[in-house]
Amino acid sequence: MDAPAKILLASSNRGKLAEFQTLAAAASDSIPVMELFPDFASLPPFEESAPTFAENAAGKAAHYSRFTDLSVLADDSGLVVPALGGAPGVHSARHAGPGASDSDKIQKLIAEMRGKSGDARSARFVCVLAMARHGLVYAVTSDFVEGTLLEVPRGTDGFGYDPVFYVKVANKSFAELSREEKNRLSHRGKAFRRMLAALAPASV
Repeated sequence: MDAPAKILLASSNRGKLAEFQTLAAAASDSIPVMELFPDFASLPPFEESAPTFAENAAGKAAHYSRFTDLSVLADDSGLVVPALGGAPGVHSARHAGPGASDSDKIQKLIAEMRGKSGDARSARFVCVLAMARHGLVYAVTSDFVEGTLLEVPRGTDGFGYDPVFYVKVANKSFAELSREEKNRLSHRGKAFRRMLAALAPASV
């Protein structure tokens, strides 16, 4: 399949779109146009109920690509903590309950990690991206970043669990990273660069 000239993001989140556009601009001079899916909220929703990031991302991309002739990009990502049996994992956004704030999520995680030290505080952020057209998924990429969970939040940027996710190579939490640093180190940035490589003309 030829590389798409335009990609619709399966989301109504302008912040997420801006992040992908920034990643694309930093990775390549010749990138497809990326836009939010028009009238996304009016479409039949996709229930992200699968047990893996890959199944959720692929299912979401395939679902929404049935409502357009353009290629659709979908992602699923989250925090994986081995000491918690892989939680919050695919339930990262809902781990503290429906409508929970980022602060609520962080405080629940801090409570669950209380008393744990050393390697037991290791964690990773995982991202899986899927591209689909006309209901068929034709590219899936993934990546991750390893880190350690802090006992106290640090930093004011980012979102979700970023303030308690410490990256040793940067000596900062994700919420303390500059945009450039985060784009270079993050799970989403690395997965998206893999997707752009998979869509490059030489690889299709």
